[in-house]
Amino acid sequence: MSRRPAIARGARTNVALMVLLAAAFLTGWLAFALATAPARWSLLVHAVGGFAILALLPWKSMIARRGMDRPRPGRWASVLLGILVLISLVAGLLHSSGVLVYWGPLTAMDFHVGAAIAAVPLVVWHVVARRIRLRTVDLSRRNLLRGGLLLAASATAYAGTEIVVRATGMPGAVRRFTGSYEAGSFMPGQMPVSSWMFDAIPQIEPGSWHLTAGGRQWTYDELFAFDDHLTATLDCTGGFYSTQAWSGVRLDRLVGKADGVSIRVISDTGYDRRFPVESSRSLLLATRFGDQTLDAGHGFPARLVVPGGRGFWWVKWVSAIELDDLPHWWQSPFPLQ
Repeated sequence: MSRRPAIARGARTNVALMVLLAAAFLTGWLAFALATAPARWSLLVHAVGGFAILALLPWKSMIARRGMDRPRPGRWASVLLGILVLISLVAGLLHSSGVLVYWGPLTAMDFHVGAAIAAVPLVVWHVVARRIRLRTVDLSRRNLLRGGLLLAASATAYAGTEIVVRATGMPGAVRRFTGSYEAGSFMPGQMPVSSWMFDAIPQIEPGSWHLTAGGRQWTYDELFAFDDHLTATLDCTGGFYSTQAWSGVRLDRLVGKADGVSIRVISDTGYDRRFPVESSRSLLLATRFGDQTLDAGHGFPARLVVPGGRGFWWVKWVSAIELDDLPHWWQSPFPLQ
């Protein structure tokens, strides 16, 4: 067999994998950002892309074996990239089926996302160091048809696995449209504790704590006296969701009528998120969930409740609420700390 056709097929496989990896990363992060119906459509595309990557792995393994026969600088990076992609794929399958949701303090989703993030710089390196020369024939009708067949087969495989998961009653059959699993709903004591990235849990004394909002300082007792109620679902990007009855004070009662176009909610740790000022009536600063006071892991003395927002919007250990002239979108889509 001629070496040139083999090289051409390898180039097409590499291009397809790079496109699929980029699509999987973008749709995954889009689903991360949303706790509403669009997240489901994004996850459908994400899952189909994952199955397409799996389908291409046999061809990629042949390319890799040929590459291992030739001494090349940076080989370790290519091997590490392959390992990370495999970890992400396997962890995603374990999570979606429910075969393994938790592994010690971490979840399968943590491994899925963590491996994907770690792979990003290696993918960029691979694109730069292993440049692929595309030819006009690579975009021929035949190759586009092959790509369409690959996606159709991947969509069929994904649908098949979903049918099997539901027919056999596997845990994955009851996951939310975001892919998260229910945990401790209406049972505050069983609600998992999670924080964004490496945000450590502070130990705050209520007697010395105060909240700065609306041009004044509020004591813990003053906030605790409010009794606004809201039932809302915290959908954590770690892979669980929990619905609780929250009690506290609406933000519009705290910020008053001062001028501003956005509300900046700041944690004692420095973590912060910004919201449209008109959303103040729908946001709750909670001091209690269910029939009990918040504990440190869940945001004591006060945490934000954001209906329809993923968990990273629910700022914990809130110490200040500011009105700002910057628009609410003037911030990174995901917190950087």
